[in-house]
Amino acid sequence: MHPDIFKRLDAGDPIRFAAKAQHVLVTGGTGFIGQQLIHALLADGHRVTVLTRTPERATKLFDEKVGAFHSLDAIPTSDAVDIVVNLAGARILGLRWTAARKEALLRSRVTLTQNLVRWIGSLQQKPRLLLSASAIGYYGVQPQGDDRLLSETSPPQSVFMSELCQAWEQAAAAAATEHGVPVTCLRFGLVLGHAGALPMMLVPVRMGLGGRLGTGRQWVSWIHIHDLLRTMAHALQDTDPAPFRVYNVTAPEQVRQFDFSKTAARLLNRPCLLPTPAWPLRLTLGEQSDLLLEGQRVEPARLLAEGFAFTHGTLEGAFKSLGIGTR
Repeated sequence: MHPDIFKRLDAGDPIRFAAKAQHVLVTGGTGFIGQQLIHALLADGHRVTVLTRTPERATKLFDEKVGAFHSLDAIPTSDAVDIVVNLAGARILGLRWTAARKEALLRSRVTLTQNLVRWIGSLQQKPRLLLSASAIGYYGVQPQGDDRLLSETSPPQSVFMSELCQAWEQAAAAAATEHGVPVTCLRFGLVLGHAGALPMMLVPVRMGLGGRLGTGRQWVSWIHIHDLLRTMAHALQDTDPAPFRVYNVTAPEQVRQFDFSKTAARLLNRPCLLPTPAWPLRLTLGEQSDLLLEGQRVEPARLLAEGFAFTHGTLEGAFKSLGIGTR
């Protein structure tokens, strides 16, 4: 992945995170979103510390412009952190959700966040904000035929992906309730960029094998990587945030899965005819297949109410900005 991709996408629209330089601690900084965030922070003049299992890799990845540490205890407490951005978490789509895999997913999100909050509590000078990732999986499964828009106030469900997000957010919220540090949780939709899930999703489309998954009527709520970073900047620019708040980080346009595939196929000049039945995915992935066969129609209600203007508000425009169908 090119380190300056966000510049190439929107070179005329630099992202401003704060009025003055901040010291930002990022967990999960070597992942897709973390890399883009750190490059954007550095370009805006901020100082970044990365918590990572591979400090040497992180240092090299960011041209030695960041401080990288393998544990929270190794971070000097004398160097005050202004903002903490918590993006760490193992990849959720892939291995079947056995009991052991579910436990690993919980550890990578909930346990790490709990440790992070304890570290925040130990600091004499607290950060002014904890920005913590979550996902629209919080809302569980929206049955097909239920076309209601889900806002930040919509309830969760008693299914694993929802319970995982609930526990993740509750762990982060402890920074506010126990240590007085405001917390903002960001419920990400499908993130569109040159890395992450999209390249793999486009493989069958490029091969002419794209089509509907199951019924193809399940909703896809997505966000362009650049607008995701701008959402983070929007949250960080608030100098008096609520003790705990949540944003749905999705575009204002939601699409059906089949329409998502048809749009990509049309831009790539490929057919979109081959359906994938639901039953092989159910058999192979079990409960995890809900991530592909069911969906959530999620609206960014809080962002819209606060006047946030999306740079990439339509799926076709987002695809074209990523070079899909423009070559």
